[in-house]
Amino acid sequence: MPQSFSSISIVVPVYNGAASIGSLIDNVISELSPQFSSIQIVIVNDNSPDDSDTVLQAYLEKYPAQLTYIRLMRNFGEHNAVMCGLNHISGDCVAIIDDDFQNPPAEILKLVSTLEDGYDVVYSYYEKKQHSVFRNLGSAFNDLVANVVLEKPKGLYLSSFKVINAKTVEHLIKYQGPFPYIDGLILQTTTNIGTQLCEHNERSEGESGYTLRKLVRLWLNMFTGYSVIPLRIASLLGIIMSGIALLMTIIFIIDRIDNGIIFAQELPVGWASQITATTFFAGAQLLVIGLLGEYLGRLFLMASNRPQYLIRTQSKQDEI
Repeated sequence: MPQSFSSISIVVPVYNGAASIGSLIDNVISELSPQFSSIQIVIVNDNSPDDSDTVLQAYLEKYPAQLTYIRLMRNFGEHNAVMCGLNHISGDCVAIIDDDFQNPPAEILKLVSTLEDGYDVVYSYYEKKQHSVFRNLGSAFNDLVANVVLEKPKGLYLSSFKVINAKTVEHLIKYQGPFPYIDGLILQTTTNIGTQLCEHNERSEGESGYTLRKLVRLWLNMFTGYSVIPLRIASLLGIIMSGIALLMTIIFIIDRIDNGIIFAQELPVGWASQITATTFFAGAQLLVIGLLGEYLGRLFLMASNRPQYLIRTQSKQDEI
């Protein structure tokens, strides 16, 4: 059913964003104020090591009615910072946007317009992404894995720039674990998802904070945190490798009976069986043990109440 929104919250996770976050706040307020009766901007400083805190303290005085500023005690990662922000919104819908200004704030209006058609979530997509080749390759691999592990609809780009209605946010923030993956939670919550073509500009300041380590950590979070499919893949892989080992055993037996019809020289006694078992069974066991260890490790951290995020300071009450 169609829906309308009179108030909006914007969640912005900040890390090394001192050079761009001020202009982003100014632009968001100037672009959205004519369209909404009230605007709330939730800034979550993910323990940024630059001067982001100084800049944001000044903007807190400039926009005391619109700005909610939260500073975390340490760096928890983008998705944890976004979850923190979602727990403090008060608008009818929320837009999630990065601090790098690659997504023009005016594009939020396009996403909200599509959201009003009755969707729970609307993702942005682009004709051409202005990311580095490394980042684009990581996104492509992440998208491929999401198709299998999260059963993501093909063609849906899981962009960090998106809008969500407040009802859906209520379900998302019920997750209290230490490893949130926003898109995984969304796909577990709803299939009523829309898309909207948006602009994507080159980064005006600084460099992307997504290193290889962070991309791998994000991939592992998605791969092991929101599906049991990896365990099933490991089981299937074990069966396949066992079948290959059996096939190799048959080949070695045939070669032995026919006096070297396959191999040019006679193999040492015991070498064939040893190399077969070591190469395949050990590989399969290590793979399965590694996956089980990842799952058990996450269960341990959840049982030990590892925090999703910790707030050092908060600027104001969660009211518009």
